Amino acid sequence: MVSRKSGKIAGRIAAFQGGPLDAHYLAYFDCFNQQQFYEAHDVLEELWLTERHGPLGKFYQGLIQLAGAFVHLQKDRLRPAAALLKLARANLSRHLPVREQLDLTEVLALTGQWLDWLETEQFTRNPLQKHPAPRLQLQAEDRPDCAV
Repeated sequence: MVSRKSGKIAGRIAAFQGGPLDAHYLAYFDCFNQQQFYEAHDVLEELWLTERHGPLGKFYQGLIQLAGAFVHLQKDRLRPAAALLKLARANLSRHLPVREQLDLTEVLALTGQWLDWLETEQFTRNPLQKHPAPRLQLQAEDRPDCAV
């Protein structure tokens, strides 16, 4: 029997099946960039559960924590958001500079900027109300047959 959650996840990942990267991973970015941070967390969590002890476990966990931080910001929970941003930074920094076509230098800069906004305002103002929500972009796949 498929749970309601699994059914929703299957619907989110369907458009991304058959590519070079896992459909859960690609659906994460689609959800994240639409400010559907809870859903981004959900679609990647399913992949993380199968990979958590593997080489990509902490990478996926960091991305889940990043989405979770923005769930907290959407709910105006500023300190928990900062805590998750710090955890995400720690997990993602293990995979610098690029992992799975994601430039982690850019992601860590983004994470640092949002932490700075929270800390500068001493957790009194939600930066999500003042600044546009972040977007994440994958790099184009390296192709050895392409000229630079």
